[in-house]
Amino acid sequence: MNIRPTHPYPTIDLIAVTDINDLMLWRAEVIANVFEQPASQTLLDANRRYYLTHIADGTHYAVKALYGGEEAGCGSVCFSDELPSPDNPDGRCAYLMNIYVREPYRNNGIAHKIIDRLIAVSKRHKAAKIYLETTDQGKPVYQSSGFTAMPDMMKYYDTET
Repeated sequence: MNIRPTHPYPTIDLIAVTDINDLMLWRAEVIANVFEQPASQTLLDANRRYYLTHIADGTHYAVKALYGGEEAGCGSVCFSDELPSPDNPDGRCAYLMNIYVREPYRNNGIAHKIIDRLIAVSKRHKAAKIYLETTDQGKPVYQSSGFTAMPDMMKYYDTET
């Protein structure tokens, strides 16, 4: 069931999030819903350490979305540098992640607002390479925001552990 507020055009407000407790609540919810398993305490501790370091040094930006005043979704971007190349001369990268909209609020444009904000922040940070991982369910949303599949990329999975 989607949420449809009584106001015909509810506002979607995006708020930068720096409060560690708020970030941790959203991260735990994303892990539970996207990975379909609760986050272990070890994983949550690692996420807390990550946030404490990367929010402070500016290499992580997070946002939450309010829909008609209700918390409805979140998203973040991690900044890093890679070896400069012809397609990324400065080597600055932005990895969009943790983009999530609560089930009742989906199909209201919230994900697009979050993605647009994260892309804008990435561009302000001079990131020439903006990328993300997605589920099959999320692909149409990202494609309509200008993302294309990266056929030349692979991911290593350690089969020894």
